[in-house]
Amino acid sequence: MSSPVELTIEPRERDIGGFSVRRLLPFAQRRNVGPFVFFDHLGPAVFPPGKGIDVRSHPHIGLATVTWLFDGALDHRDSLGTQKTIRPGAVNWMTAGRGIVHSERTPPQERAAGHRIEAIQTWVALPLTHEDQAPDFQHYPADVLPLIETSGARGVLISGAAYGKRSPVKFPAGICQLTLTADTDTTIEVPDAPELCLYVVSGEAQVGDKTLGDATMAILSPRRPIQVALKKGTRIMFAGGDPLDAPRHLDWNFVASSKQKLAKAAADWRASIAAGFEGSHFTQPPGETAWIPLPGDPQPPGVDHIPDDHDEDWES
Repeated sequence: MSSPVELTIEPRERDIGGFSVRRLLPFAQRRNVGPFVFFDHLGPAVFPPGKGIDVRSHPHIGLATVTWLFDGALDHRDSLGTQKTIRPGAVNWMTAGRGIVHSERTPPQERAAGHRIEAIQTWVALPLTHEDQAPDFQHYPADVLPLIETSGARGVLISGAAYGKRSPVKFPAGICQLTLTADTDTTIEVPDAPELCLYVVSGEAQVGDKTLGDATMAILSPRRPIQVALKKGTRIMFAGGDPLDAPRHLDWNFVASSKQKLAKAAADWRASIAAGFEGSHFTQPPGETAWIPLPGDPQPPGVDHIPDDHDEDWES
């Protein structure tokens, strides 16, 4: 019988501006799992009072970004005018489509007090039919997301369907993403998605003859059933869905079905900066004045202005 694990992926550390993340996707031998083309594990990290995360304004096309917090909080601002604080258990689902700009920062209260943060951020490629759609943002509070209990493990269904539940998160293609924590040593069956990965956030999981430790991803075989043995306290995430409808190209923060679209997005970002974000393809989120240039381009002048809760009315 073939192995239930097609490939294991160890994380690569990446610095994204003052803090590091563990990157799993894209990987040389596996560029995507279903629509998931990007998978980062941030933290756990502890910031002292006065310090925090400041990801300046930057653009996206052709994808939806999915932020899932295990601990901490992030302020999201985007060029649609959205201003939203995300906390554990809720989902910020930002659809870039033909183009959006957003920033992510530590909220003022957490920055002042010091805080701990841990999160998974994923990108999902939009199907070809929606690649150039209008940008959109949806916030799903914790109380609308289905809770999962299966064989001694409990968690939350973030998107798609699994274990007889369906998430209200809207995505125009087959998708599955969920997180589970084992209450005891237990064995579970994996969800029935055509393409699926298992990520061990912390703890230990056994799939066939493979033992997976902290921050390790297993690309699972499409055959079912597959069982996963979890040690008590282990936290995992499943992610996957239907195969992509066409290959995708990634460049910086852009995802597209053609390299021409990537080149246009880069040109649009440079032109928007040159225009001061006035009457341009990309515009700034409320309260933001700084931005991240394309790799290799000059850094913006001056000091990064951190919006505070007096810049705009903030919705928690």
